[in-house]
Amino acid sequence: MSLVTEEIRAKADELYHGDEICQEKTKLLLTEVGMPNGLLPLRDIEECGYVKETGFVWLKQKKSITHKFEKIGRLVTYAPEVTAVVEKNKIKKLTGVKTKELLIWITLSDIYVDDPPTGKITFKTPAGLSRTFPVSAFVVEEEGKDAKEKTGVKEVNGAVVV
Repeated sequence: MSLVTEEIRAKADELYHGDEICQEKTKLLLTEVGMPNGLLPLRDIEECGYVKETGFVWLKQKKSITHKFEKIGRLVTYAPEVTAVVEKNKIKKLTGVKTKELLIWITLSDIYVDDPPTGKITFKTPAGLSRTFPVSAFVVEEEGKDAKEKTGVKEVNGAVVV
């Protein structure tokens, strides 16, 4: 059963459809709330929305995916629907995200970054267990910016200067 009802959709301040725009808006939102931009590596996102008043966010993708965060060697699975409540440096009431610990999949409920910044991000389970990792393990370099900087190509008012 979906947690995102028509009533919630009607309250949404931001509602987007399509993978490309949803990828962009997800990374932007994560950055705005002080989280690393690679925290939600979803694919084929069909819909994403945000209710600013409550901080409720949802992402719907075609099917669940499993992603390995190489820098920490952890598998994480994302359900077709991921929901959360976001605020500065915190993601609370997270649904649809599980991580593999030893041989079992464990549900994640909260994610937070220390304030003031220590370079650490903490993941909590509904049972109160937590694990801390370096924030850098979840940061994805922006492809467009870095590629242009490395090749020496600059964009000025839509024109390309070499």
